[in-house]
Amino acid sequence: MQRSLKSTLAACLMVALTASHAWAVSLLRDPDIEQSLKQLATPVLNAAGLPAGRMSVLVVDDSSLNAFVIDREHIFIHAGLLLKLETAEQLQSVIAHEAAHIANGHLARRPANARAAQSLAAFGLALAAAAGAAGGSEAGAAIGIGMQSAAQRSFFSHTRAEEASADQSAIRYLTRAGVDPAGSVEVMDIFAGQDLLSAGRQDPYARSHPLSRDRLRAMQAATSAYQGQFASNPTANYWFARAKGKLGAFYRAPKWTLRRAGDSGHKDVAQMRKAIAWHRSGKGSDALKTMASLIAAAPNDPYLHELHGQILLEQRQYNAALSAYSKAVALAPRNALIVGQYGHALLVSGNPKAALPHLERSANIEQRDARVLRDLGGAYAQLGNAGMASLLTAERYALLGRPKDATIHAKRAFDLLKRGSPGWQRAQDVLFASESAINSRRKK
Repeated sequence: MQRSLKSTLAACLMVALTASHAWAVSLLRDPDIEQSLKQLATPVLNAAGLPAGRMSVLVVDDSSLNAFVIDREHIFIHAGLLLKLETAEQLQSVIAHEAAHIANGHLARRPANARAAQSLAAFGLALAAAAGAAGGSEAGAAIGIGMQSAAQRSFFSHTRAEEASADQSAIRYLTRAGVDPAGSVEVMDIFAGQDLLSAGRQDPYARSHPLSRDRLRAMQAATSAYQGQFASNPTANYWFARAKGKLGAFYRAPKWTLRRAGDSGHKDVAQMRKAIAWHRSGKGSDALKTMASLIAAAPNDPYLHELHGQILLEQRQYNAALSAYSKAVALAPRNALIVGQYGHALLVSGNPKAALPHLERSANIEQRDARVLRDLGGAYAQLGNAGMASLLTAERYALLGRPKDATIHAKRAFDLLKRGSPGWQRAQDVLFASESAINSRRKK
């Protein structure tokens, strides 16, 4: 998991905005966790009639309790909420509820705000949309998205009617997917009493998903009809344990993780948690010994090889790290995060020429990852291609919501690259979009 290199999303693109650099909202990108969440989400999204293959469930680096959507392709869950939930059914109920907001057209009822977001996000210009939804600075978010604060709040807040509609739809999706809908009521119980608190003390979920006693009673009545009809799904339980276990191992103190490593009931998850905790504690040999045991038991698991590579790379065992990442890429050649990490490992080990095709492939698979753009720019710079290095730097700044910096580097790329070439056209696109964003902010 790469916590130090972060990104987030606005509209339909992976983005991360900080309108002032005092705060930022970001994602915790990890291929294993995202794969686990995808396994849990797929049956629910299919039941909702949504394109599960094109949708992602992403973890926001925030310890508060929240989940939200801002487009039709991504569901965001705060790390704090994922760690708070206790069962796969509870997590799937959260996914079902957010899917219902998409399927029921609740996002489309904010057309003015959506158009404003999409127009500025066309080239990855960050809008702080996720920051607003995550309970960040409303003023900063409004600056970034070019909206008034009231409009910004309305972009994320659902009405009680929308919440009631999403509740009922979520129950239908869960039952179609064979998931016990009682998890929905259990999640509601987590937020019980939030309406009685002042806005400043409420969890963001309560502010964006208004609660009510009537809503809770309706959910209890609807789910009671299915009591005892659904058995717990061992496969879903495993993926939940894996996602929560790995996130917790990186998110919480290593001593805490080691004391509770076996709580999930899955031996491999417990070993993975121990390996991460030992690595973070400076006990590298214990971590690597545990990873060797894990991989011996599951040699075709690309996510174990990726974690092995990360641990080795952070211990500066470059050759061994490259070998581990190479195996991960061979097993998951279309996973942008794994391919990008292999490229990163090649770059930091001093081989920019070998890194370049892997970084380019990662960027082609997932076009809006600031980490890959940073590494791509670095690779081009080391290889003497100043024009492409400037272009990638401009695109990265655009993605990070820094249009002034994007403009400077886009102009440089525009002058250095061959007129009419694809790179030159991309520089022109970034220059136009970033200057438009700067002008939009000046008018506010």
